[in-house]
Amino acid sequence: MASRSGRARDPDLIDALDARTRTTFEGALWRVVREGRDPLEPSRAGGRWELGSSDVLYTSMEPDCAIAEVEYHLSQQPVFPSRIRSVCHELRVRASGVIRLETLSELVDLGVDAARYREPLYERTREIGDAAAFLGCDALIVPSARWNCLNVVLFLESFESDSIETVGNPKSIDWKAWRREHASRRRH
Repeated sequence: MASRSGRARDPDLIDALDARTRTTFEGALWRVVREGRDPLEPSRAGGRWELGSSDVLYTSMEPDCAIAEVEYHLSQQPVFPSRIRSVCHELRVRASGVIRLETLSELVDLGVDAARYREPLYERTREIGDAAAFLGCDALIVPSARWNCLNVVLFLESFESDSIETVGNPKSIDWKAWRREHASRRRH
């Protein structure tokens, strides 16, 4: 039972996730992308819950959380990019096979180091994502490492085309103003 990376999946992890009750999620989520990019295009940057060859869409339950997630990655560059034009999209999502891991303690029970969760150490979270996708889940609901909010990681292989759509017009992000206004709320 190999993962998408070719390594053997952790059977204890699969059993622990499989024992969790699957729930549904229906509601609004937010996603930040560069202006002009399709907000339903999967992530390609190799994030915390990345599955390798499978398509993942990272979303947040609050607009500022989605912005904080992208701002963190932009801020890791030597100079914050001043010409990046980004927008925040509202999505409407229906998912039926959702595993909720809404607290750090739930992630710790699955082998995540809570003290280092904010760091870009993704090996165990990627194993969790891979195992959840292997079990046929539509999504994981997990704590954001950047904001006091929950993220929803969507595994697009499991989605019907009418289960996710954009709503309304995207809102432009003024990075300089957002960073000044929200500096004290970010988790770095």
